[in-house]
Amino acid sequence: MADNNKHEIPESLSRRKFIKNTGLAVGGVALGGALGSLLPFGNKTKENNNQAAEVKAENFNQALMHFSQEQFNIVQAATERIFPETDSGPGAKALGVAFFIDHQLAGNWGFNSREYMHAPFYKGETVQGYQGRLKRREIFDIGLQEMQNYSINKFKKKFTELSGEEQDAILKDFEEDNVQITAILPSGFFKMLRSSTLEGIYSDPLYGGNMNMDGWRMKNYPGNQMAYTNIIEGDFKEMKPKSLRDHLGQ
Repeated sequence: MADNNKHEIPESLSRRKFIKNTGLAVGGVALGGALGSLLPFGNKTKENNNQAAEVKAENFNQALMHFSQEQFNIVQAATERIFPETDSGPGAKALGVAFFIDHQLAGNWGFNSREYMHAPFYKGETVQGYQGRLKRREIFDIGLQEMQNYSINKFKKKFTELSGEEQDAILKDFEEDNVQITAILPSGFFKMLRSSTLEGIYSDPLYGGNMNMDGWRMKNYPGNQMAYTNIIEGDFKEMKPKSLRDHLGQ
């Protein structure tokens, strides 16, 4: 006689609980970046695991997933120069932008997983965007190493040891293609770093940046509200911002 209960799914493994616990989907949209890849990659695994061990287990957004500690420090310093702390609010470092970029490189965006990446490649106009076989995570790895090399050659110090003005000079040379690199275009790497910085400042905190929603607060942006029907009429109203995490029932 067949066991009618054989295919029943225990509550602990139910689909609802699986989605809730893993964070694989929010509103039916698959998530990439930090939530799409849960393990570090390459020969950085041991170092990244040591870094993650220093972070409280519940603060998943501050665990490294792609960068080595040295790479992370360079990105943190560079992004702070791109978006520094001012009287208006915190800078990239306090907003966790380096963690956001690290998590994105560990996921679909870093692997260019949804883009056509096969040769032949042709040199096109700047407006046509990147054409090449290198993945974004590889471009970042090369770009950060070249920033370190250029810093040592120009100022005899590592990038994180430079003054703010010296770091600005390094970034400016990359932006203006004054650095000799064969593998990547320096200005292309700088643009990717700058755009990723802005994304990390204003993205949902679920992805690692915009810590405490302070990036949104500087703009009086309400974040991820479920509806505005109750305030659609009348004058401008300030609202306490909400993250996607606020709707996960955690």
